[in-house]
Amino acid sequence: MLKKYLLAPGPTPVPPEVLLAMSRPILHHRAPEFAEVLGQVKEDLKWLFQTRNDVLTLVSTGTGGMEGSVTNFLSPGDKALFVNSGKFGERWGKICAAYGVKTEEIKVEWGYSVDPQLVKSALQKDPSIKAVYIQASETSTGVAHPAREIAAIVKAHENTILVVDAITALGVFDLKVDEWGLDVVVTGSQKALMLPPGLAFVSVSEKAWKMADKAKNNKFYFNFKKERESLSKNQTAWTAASSLIVGLSEVLKLQKAEGLENIFARHHRLAEATRQGMIAAGLKLFAKGTPSDALTAVEAPAGFDGQAIYKNLRVTYGITAAGGQDQLKGKVFRIAHMGYADTFDTITAIAAVEMVLKGMGAPVNLGSGVAKAQEILLKKLN
Repeated sequence: MLKKYLLAPGPTPVPPEVLLAMSRPILHHRAPEFAEVLGQVKEDLKWLFQTRNDVLTLVSTGTGGMEGSVTNFLSPGDKALFVNSGKFGERWGKICAAYGVKTEEIKVEWGYSVDPQLVKSALQKDPSIKAVYIQASETSTGVAHPAREIAAIVKAHENTILVVDAITALGVFDLKVDEWGLDVVVTGSQKALMLPPGLAFVSVSEKAWKMADKAKNNKFYFNFKKERESLSKNQTAWTAASSLIVGLSEVLKLQKAEGLENIFARHHRLAEATRQGMIAAGLKLFAKGTPSDALTAVEAPAGFDGQAIYKNLRVTYGITAAGGQDQLKGKVFRIAHMGYADTFDTITAIAAVEMVLKGMGAPVNLGSGVAKAQEILLKKLN
């Protein structure tokens, strides 16, 4: 028997309580019972996003929320600034190009966080830029970006909004949407929200809604104004993924019981134990900038293929992690510690990496990384 462990940066494990909730007989998406569930979810999402804004719920993965965050606020020929520091920062540029938005790119070496001064300089140089697109957590590299500092810069520009991909950030570390002035924030269900893939969530500020009134890009399904109107009646514009939303209501109950500060502290504790455990095992972290608490990208030892490490984790020990993407393929492997994750998920991951590398002939002292992680986890719990 090979027990399976899901330690990938999406999808992440789903708590048993949530699975049970989703297994109930399906609710019709226009039934009063479903409207009651959505009404509560609507308010609880505001709590999670730390906002008074409407939080739209879309049937899609996070990329649908990203696409809608271009089409609903910009017109063909408008200018946007985007930070490209990995696979998903690059995606902002591709979405803008698909809809005729002119882009200015801040290219950051993979593994590094963006310098907010680069955003400030770009906006000073070209005040016609209408939107700045960033990642709070770049999933391909395991690096976090300074959303708060960038928001303070963008806030000074009356006709520019900040759009944040928080797909592996929201519910992991602190993002004060209203207090910091994050105009549009996107996340997805299959990350820290502990659900299967299929939902995207978008918080929209009043500043951004004013831009939506003027936007002329084509849109049909991802029509945020139509979704906002439906949400005011505790409905969705189109057929809702009702079972996922029932599951979401259970997730939000679990999160509220834990509390935001405790959620952030747990993720940081697991992330720090993973990082220090990997270093103690003789490995190098890929992140040179601020590491994300959602996942850890680890460099493959010299002479070893990161994809082979990732494959061995899955085939030999039943652990699904993730490999590197694009230019990082074969150079890194990635382990998540977000959502339904705890102390022993972290210890299991580090122990398995040590065993895989030892089995591949790498010079690893078994237990060195685990011991370091245990020290950190024990200290933090006490």
